[in-house]
Amino acid sequence: MAEKLLLEGLKVLDVASWIAAPVAATLLADLGADVIKVELPQIGDGYRNYALLPVTPDSDENYAWQLDARNRRSLSLNLKTEEGMAILMRMVRDCDVYITNQPLPLRRQLGLTYEALVEVNPRMIYASLTAYGEHGPDRDHEGFDLVAYWARSGLMDLVREDGAAPSPALAGMGDHPTAVTLYASIMTALLRRERTGEGAFVHTSLLANGLWSASCLAQAQFSEADFTPYRHPSRGNYPHGAYKTADGRWIVLSMLRMEEDFDRLMLLLDAPDVLVDERFLSAEARLANAAEFVAALRPHFARQQSADFMTRAREAGLNVVLVAQLTDLPNDPQLRANNMLRETTPDVSRYPVVDNPLNVEGLARRPVTKPPELGQHTDEILGELGFAPGDIERLRRDGVV
Repeated sequence: MAEKLLLEGLKVLDVASWIAAPVAATLLADLGADVIKVELPQIGDGYRNYALLPVTPDSDENYAWQLDARNRRSLSLNLKTEEGMAILMRMVRDCDVYITNQPLPLRRQLGLTYEALVEVNPRMIYASLTAYGEHGPDRDHEGFDLVAYWARSGLMDLVREDGAAPSPALAGMGDHPTAVTLYASIMTALLRRERTGEGAFVHTSLLANGLWSASCLAQAQFSEADFTPYRHPSRGNYPHGAYKTADGRWIVLSMLRMEEDFDRLMLLLDAPDVLVDERFLSAEARLANAAEFVAALRPHFARQQSADFMTRAREAGLNVVLVAQLTDLPNDPQLRANNMLRETTPDVSRYPVVDNPLNVEGLARRPVTKPPELGQHTDEILGELGFAPGDIERLRRDGVV
């Protein structure tokens, strides 16, 4: 007998698009929730086409959709029709969680705000994702993670070398951690409902999660800290800078705390000149002369072969890190040893899928299923709502589904 999944029986409506909000639903689905994705007929979620864009890595699989849209059913429903809204309201009446990232003006126009839906289902958890938050002058503005998470939070300005132009974020880089925050909010509200019987309005934003990611330095700013030491040119990029090797890879120094670590690194690099240089004889001296120290190290790293250097560094007990490239990941034993990948069956994919980072030992997860085609489960879901086959065909002819 198959083990019962923790969230089996939980009914979730995914009335959202792209990544952050729908992935919160994916995390619920992985634990057994029945997730119904509501999509516009003929068009669907634009994220379905992300991996097909000419500027994305080319593959015979729709890898982004496979990653984030698994374990759910798809209902095509035109919410700009009266009957489409009536069908959605029937599902809202019976759902446990309603997830949305529709722009706030559209929610007000369609009557899909929390204030409207709580009248239909007071026990529902209404989970809202916005770009900039539920309040304030920018609450109605739309924004992806590149602008709201990465640029507006200060991260884009902070993560660069002095004088370099800001770099764009990776696709989904802010969306995926934001999805975990929304999931945590939903699960917290569900626990509260278990204890009180009350539903809840939960929300987060891309900006809030970007600020949280930048919070060590953002808090310094709010504390009116003096950033001169942090930004001073003499700081260079020591001790956390990257050093290029002869084969074009990069090595990062990490947690070299003791003088013995410094001595072992210099011996490993065959750098007696740096070891005896009076400018670098102590940790304090190296920080005071950081730019010069980095410049002195670079030619020694430039003579190293990365694989050989990393082997010798491990043997010496030094905590240095090879900057990974994506091509390294499929052969990284840590990923499979720690279940960071989910294996799939041939009918789903020929490849493993990156798993979410939530881990509760002994808690069963649903096997990865193939993402649904647009409207694949429309007839099934409407049948569960009591619609006869003839009624469903009429709804289809009228453009409602």
